[in-house]
Amino acid sequence: MSVTRLAMWSGPRNISTAMMRSFENRPDTIVWDEPLYAYFLDRTGIDHPLREETLERHERDPAKVLATCTSAELPAGRTVFYQKHMTHHFLPELPTDWLDSLTHCFLIRDPHDMLLSYSRKRADVSAADLGLERQREIFDLVRAQTGQRPPVLDAEDVLRDPRRALGALCDVLGIPFSERMLSWPPGPRSTDGAWAPHWYDAVLASSAFAPWRPRHGTLSPHLAPVLEECAPHYDALRAHRLLG
Repeated sequence: MSVTRLAMWSGPRNISTAMMRSFENRPDTIVWDEPLYAYFLDRTGIDHPLREETLERHERDPAKVLATCTSAELPAGRTVFYQKHMTHHFLPELPTDWLDSLTHCFLIRDPHDMLLSYSRKRADVSAADLGLERQREIFDLVRAQTGQRPPVLDAEDVLRDPRRALGALCDVLGIPFSERMLSWPPGPRSTDGAWAPHWYDAVLASSAFAPWRPRHGTLSPHLAPVLEECAPHYDALRAHRLLG
C-alpha cells in the first residue's frame, strides 16, 4: 500500500496546528508535531518557552529525526504520515537529500497577521522567527529537486473555505478528501509537543477551523522592519498559492 509522507512547511502562528488536527482526524493518517524543534533549540541555544521540557521529551539528534521522517513504518491501515515542520527549524547545515523521500506542501500567512499573533506569545521577534525567507528557500529547493511546483496554501484561503482548500490539496496529493478533516474533538493530544501548553491554547479549545476574519490591531513600531523584511517572501510564495 502506497504511503504519502507529507511535509507541511509553515511558520509559527499560521493555523499550522489546526491543520495538523485536521489531518490527524483522518482515519488513515498519523501526525508528527514539529519533528526538528528539539534539535533546533539544542543547536542554536535559543530561549523559547518550555525549552527544557522540549529538550527533555523530544529527539535532538537530527539524523534520527530525518530517518524517522523518511522511513518510519506506519501502523496498519495508515497511509498518510503528516509532518508539521517549522521552516526555521530546518537549519542550513542539515542535508537536503532527505527531502526527496517526502511530498511537500507550504502553508503561508500574511506576516502582518503572524506578527500580531506571535508578539502576544513572545516579546522578542525577528524575521527569522517567522521563517518566511527560509520557507521561500525550501520551496525553491524542493521545486529544483523535483522539477515540480509544490502546492502552497494561504491560511486565509483555508479559513474562508476549508472544504474547498483541503479538497484541492487532497486532489494534488492524490489522496481522498475526508469530511473528517473539517472538524475534530477539542482538547489536547498525545501527539502534541511539549510546547503545547504555551502555544496551543486556541487550538485546544477548537473543534474546527475558525471562520476567517480580518485581523485588527496595530503592530509595535519596532516590528515594522520585521514586516518589511518578511513581506517580499510572503508575496513570492503567495503567487504560487493553490487557490490563486
